[in-house]
Amino acid sequence: MAAERLSASSMACIGASAAFASSLRRASARSALHLSSFHRSSDFRSLLVVPPPLRSSRHRSFQVRPLHRCAIRASSSVPAVAAASDPAQLRGAREDIKELLRSTFCHPILVRLGWHDSGTYDKNIEEWPQRGGANGSLRFEVELKHAANAGLVNALKLINPIKEKYSGITYADLFQLASATAIEDAGGPKIPMKYGRVDVSGPEECPPEGKLPAAGPPSPAAHLRDVFYRMGLDDKEIVALSGAHTLGRSRPERSGWGKPVTKYTKDGPGAPGGQSWTVQWLKFDNSYFKDIKERKDEDLLVLPTDAVLFEDPSFKIYAEKYAEDEDAFFKDYAEAHAKLSNLGAKFDPPEGINIDDDSKSTPTPEPFVAAKYSSGEKKA
Repeated sequence: MAAERLSASSMACIGASAAFASSLRRASARSALHLSSFHRSSDFRSLLVVPPPLRSSRHRSFQVRPLHRCAIRASSSVPAVAAASDPAQLRGAREDIKELLRSTFCHPILVRLGWHDSGTYDKNIEEWPQRGGANGSLRFEVELKHAANAGLVNALKLINPIKEKYSGITYADLFQLASATAIEDAGGPKIPMKYGRVDVSGPEECPPEGKLPAAGPPSPAAHLRDVFYRMGLDDKEIVALSGAHTLGRSRPERSGWGKPVTKYTKDGPGAPGGQSWTVQWLKFDNSYFKDIKERKDEDLLVLPTDAVLFEDPSFKIYAEKYAEDEDAFFKDYAEAHAKLSNLGAKFDPPEGINIDDDSKSTPTPEPFVAAKYSSGEKKA
């Protein structure tokens, strides 16, 4: 009807077919814009079954409820594609993520969530989203069931309340925001992030299984290169990213690797159990490289893909460097993490969104320190 009224007015006033064609194009564009806006807003409401919004009090209680569904039903006529994330909401979500981290000690699993969403990227495929990467596909049940993603449904449950509160953020951005914030909050380097990643619209756009690295392949060095070279990463970036294992634990019931519990994990922080790579496994530093090099503690985990960092001649150059120079590790890690977080992403706007105000000088916050690590020592 809008197009008909416009065309009649144009013909009456101008009497030229060219004016009619121009007005018709403008009306069609406006109609498409309204339709696109409708689908962008409805996309977020239909993504997941999530808890109600968080309370506005400074001391929020992060409630975790069962995740009943991990899929959406996209319209069969017009695909629901998420728009760029809102910068103000990204900043608000970052503060809520910090509160979540400090109340649940979930730094490691949030890092893993971001990595596993972006780590499916294939540089040899140009089309989006077929190329994989940071596109929010890990929110769907079909991908969560991939063997390499065991346990990540728990990470999704943790951040669902934040996604519900900040519905103007895409899942792709939220996963990467949570991952970078977890690194920084644990004492790691500032990651030079950008946002505006577009979400895939349905589970049919999830990548096939087998894109992520395995812990114990027959040829660890070759396997790491096969996986990370496919993403466009090099040996230095492989070793730097491996250093993130300074955080977290391996649980045998999920990965098949590690001890059920050690002297460093029997009392938490957080849920007890698993085997950590480092003694203080919620502190981001270069102790991962030091501990692998020394191998003096049987309660610290060393996977085949960890050990090879000091066995392969090319990997060893960087592993030795990072064991001696934490500043060098932090610099290279920050660059590699940012690169990984952008792999395969489609940004809207194309240049991305920066949520850090570089024009203002802000004091460096105190690094997060987890309370009361298990030490194996007898209590007085």
